[in-house]
Amino acid sequence: MEGLSADEAKSRKERVGPNRLPTAARQSEILRFLRQFHNLLIYVLLCAAVLAASIGHYTDAAVILAVVMVNAIIGYLQEGRAERALEAIRAMIDPRSTVVRDGRRLVIPAEDIVPGDLVLLEPGDRVPADLRLARARNLRIDEAALTGESVPVDKGVEPAPAEIPLGDRSSMAFSGTFVAAGTGTGIAVATGSATELGRISELVGSVRTLTTPLLRQIAQLAEKLTVVILGVCAAVFAFAVFMRDYQWPEAFMVIIGIAVAAIPEGLPAVMTITLAIGVQRMAARNAIVRRLPAVETLGSVSVICSDKTGTLTRNEMTVRTMITSDKAIEVSGVGYRPEGGFELEGGRLVEPADDQTLLEAARAAILCNDAELREAGGAWIVHGDPMEGALLSLGIKAGHDAATLRKQFPRTDEIPFDTQHQFMATLHHSHADGAFAYVKGAPERILAMCASQRSQSGDEALDEAFWRSCTETVASQGQRVLALAVKAMPPGKRDLTFADAAGGFTMLALLGLIDPPREEARRAVEDCRSAGIEVKMITGDHAATAVAIARALKLDDEPKVITGQALDRLDDAELESVVRDVTVFARTSPSHKLRLVTALQADGAGHRDDRRRG
Repeated sequence: MEGLSADEAKSRKERVGPNRLPTAARQSEILRFLRQFHNLLIYVLLCAAVLAASIGHYTDAAVILAVVMVNAIIGYLQEGRAERALEAIRAMIDPRSTVVRDGRRLVIPAEDIVPGDLVLLEPGDRVPADLRLARARNLRIDEAALTGESVPVDKGVEPAPAEIPLGDRSSMAFSGTFVAAGTGTGIAVATGSATELGRISELVGSVRTLTTPLLRQIAQLAEKLTVVILGVCAAVFAFAVFMRDYQWPEAFMVIIGIAVAAIPEGLPAVMTITLAIGVQRMAARNAIVRRLPAVETLGSVSVICSDKTGTLTRNEMTVRTMITSDKAIEVSGVGYRPEGGFELEGGRLVEPADDQTLLEAARAAILCNDAELREAGGAWIVHGDPMEGALLSLGIKAGHDAATLRKQFPRTDEIPFDTQHQFMATLHHSHADGAFAYVKGAPERILAMCASQRSQSGDEALDEAFWRSCTETVASQGQRVLALAVKAMPPGKRDLTFADAAGGFTMLALLGLIDPPREEARRAVEDCRSAGIEVKMITGDHAATAVAIARALKLDDEPKVITGQALDRLDDAELESVVRDVTVFARTSPSHKLRLVTALQADGAGHRDDRRRG
């Protein structure tokens, strides 16, 4: 494929504009400082300072002005710090991409990509535009930032219906997502604000800014105070002039004194300092608060809407279930850290050394694997596919040493994983055991390749109904299911073909993997519920997975779930009635998230605590 010509690319860029999201015009530093004075109470204080100065109370006027200036400076500095933090985050985005133009491979700035460009994708690349995939070789893309999917998604070239959820469009690669594995080529179909990421930007830009409860109360106080002060001053002025025969200049000086005394000039300073302390405490917890009043809303929260992946969960896949022909085993441990054990239902521990099938399955998990698991700074980091990292952790928990095992049974050939055949196979050699092949992949595909199953008493005929039932059970718990199998090979065999993988394997085990909840998230949810705050999960992940995490976190006693497709069939009034009772919103797109939050606000979620106290 030749790609676009340089002239055509230039012409299209002039027509559609650069491939970047529109940015709001940056407000000048002077305007940002002056905006700190845009508050009715501040206006009243400034009037009070002028009145105080007019009657000769210069000290009072100076104090009032100092309070107003301190209030403005604190707000200005805090907003500046937040802006700098956000700029640092934006600077982390990779700005370059690889394309084919005039038949040549070029590396160009991502903003120069135009619709029709032929874009090449490799592991680690950020997808620069919305692409229709023309070629995909073992391509897996991490779409967590866009859809909330907890593991990279397999991509292919088969067309997908436009009406299906964003996370199921397997023939598309979306701007802002990351290539986790494999390679691909795609044709840019949307750039800049026309991408799915651009639509999110437009949705966020259309959000109406809400006034925080405290600022609403302060505004109401300022309005009432202004009316009362003016009313009292008018009454006193009339009484002094008409009832006590004061000269009007003397009466005017009296009401100025009353007005200055009545205005609470210390209130803005106290409020600003209190909010600034709250912002500093949030900053110590790595939370950026852009504007001071935003920190106050935490005290008025009645509903929290949260994503799942990386927020409520660790974004680290973990093997939670292992099923052999003899037993169902629960695997303990959290994340990639290879610490944990094996136990049966009821809590009885299983020693891996006493279960040869478990040991063999754990060995397969390490050898039929391309990932690396390393400790760095007290954390365990996966280099490669997250699911393969979880399999390495499982093998180490079973007592294997990955490096030693790979030297003892070197790989001589392999069939890489591909979405077309849905498995990965590796061929290994050992002087003691001859040659053998391991295979891992989708359970239904692996079962079709097996003729027997491994048990403690030896190999026996495959019970396909048993394995299918176990697969459905584990999947219903929100876990992703993989199958492992083994096949003996002729001692001198050095290559592995699809014919070798066609059949004759022995089923070893089913593995159920899940992205486990964060322990700190459990505690946070418990604290929220005890404080009367509801926590709702809005995620792009599948319903079964989301509900399993919701139950583990105890978001609700019996969490109800609804999918994005079902939400699309509801009008706004119906949605407002649904959001009250539903805890989990699964397979949602970013537009769904905004619509759900809007519906919660319309339902009065932000005032629910006030109604309870009333």
